[in-house]
Amino acid sequence: MSVLGLVPARAGSKGLPGKNVRLLHGQPLLAWTAAAARASGVIDRLVLSTDAEEIAAIGRAAGMETPFLRPPVLAGDETPMLPVIEHAVDALEADGWLPDIIVLLQPTSPLRTGAHVRRSVALLRESGADSVVSVVELPRHHSPDYVMRVDGGRLVPFLPDGLRIGRRQDARPAYVRDGTVYTFWRSTLQVKGNLYGDDCRPLVVPAAESLTIDSADDWAEAERRLGAATGD
Repeated sequence: MSVLGLVPARAGSKGLPGKNVRLLHGQPLLAWTAAAARASGVIDRLVLSTDAEEIAAIGRAAGMETPFLRPPVLAGDETPMLPVIEHAVDALEADGWLPDIIVLLQPTSPLRTGAHVRRSVALLRESGADSVVSVVELPRHHSPDYVMRVDGGRLVPFLPDGLRIGRRQDARPAYVRDGTVYTFWRSTLQVKGNLYGDDCRPLVVPAAESLTIDSADDWAEAERRLGAATGD
């Protein structure tokens, strides 16, 4: 089964302008994703979807393919990810190649490892699911069982079940998508019209291995964690 690693990296970014061309711990941000994809041993083609030639050049230097540039209409602040993926798959099909599995690798998750990618592909294949999405467990005090809301000036449990929760330790585990990896069949994309399908399985990532860069503070934290991991 052929596996596409797809890396979306547009030029515009309001949260952290120019992040895709900045150096993170001595390497371009894109290089961390390229290294994880190579280390996984399961990616047949690693393709960069970008609207900027400057980013494309950095991607090529990191070992990514850039067989097309993304049109500006798919590079806006409000552009959903789905049409970006569909555009890439259509462009590759027009060039004579179609993947069976697509692994979406957002460069804003630089703590991603080859093991994360490899495990997600293995879980997709072995489970028969439509997709696999990485998640991290929320601290128990952030569980919907334990959190509160304000209703007409009164503080009440966010969920009715919260009435029985007296201690945060008793709250049920809750998870949030963390962006490390999204893995799905091309058929899920085509038949279901989304990345998830009807059967989405979790790849639980430890919080220490998860980070999404959206701000300058996130970038500083990535620098700190990568420095600690490499002993610098």
